[in-house]
Amino acid sequence: MVNTAVDPVAAADVANMAAPAAHDMSFVGMFWHADPVVQFIMGMLLLASFWAWAIIFDKWLTFRSIKTKAAKFENDFWASEALDKFHERIKKRANHPMAIIFVAAMEEWFRSKIRDLSAANLSQKLGMRERINQIMMVARNREVEKLESGLGFLASIGSSAPFIGLFGTVLGIMHSFSSIALSKNTSLVSVAPGIAEALFATAIGLFAAIPAVIAYNKFSNDLDKFAGKLEDFSVEFNMLLSRQIEG
Repeated sequence: MVNTAVDPVAAADVANMAAPAAHDMSFVGMFWHADPVVQFIMGMLLLASFWAWAIIFDKWLTFRSIKTKAAKFENDFWASEALDKFHERIKKRANHPMAIIFVAAMEEWFRSKIRDLSAANLSQKLGMRERINQIMMVARNREVEKLESGLGFLASIGSSAPFIGLFGTVLGIMHSFSSIALSKNTSLVSVAPGIAEALFATAIGLFAAIPAVIAYNKFSNDLDKFAGKLEDFSVEFNMLLSRQIEG
């Protein structure tokens, strides 16, 4: 009589050999199981994303602060009775662009008045007006340039991060297909983890790019509006000073 009993230990070994290796499909697990080159790309994208978020929070606080301070400054400016007294009160705490433009123009006006104290002809008055206008323009451009800092990085991340992530995905899929060819196992269970790890690079690229693009568009729009507001104030203040000079 033939013994048909199956050894339980041998059956368990066969089952374990046939069962596919378990893969950690969490974000951390996919990162650590990815190809080293893909890991490096994902690490760069994560660092870029953290830096982009730091710029986003900094710009958000900056624009909110200067809008509030500019609104208060304009109210105080137009409510003041004398420019020189208002200048004395504001010059030591000029910590936003509109106040800095005002202080720069007033200091140039005072210097020009002392230098051209005996000047009464029209050409010298026009020269004073031109100098004050140039000083305000230079101060405005410097302040706008400060506000623009960081926006270029957001634009670069928004435009390049998806392509960098896609590059990591291509490399990851190539590595996954090479492993499949060597193992000669084309089952979906063995193919899916490697492809998922590769696609994770594209996901990180989009995670870095989408907030950067949205923030760049918003802050660029806010900057354009605020730069226009600074220009309007400069023109109005220049006209006010012109009346003072000609008077």
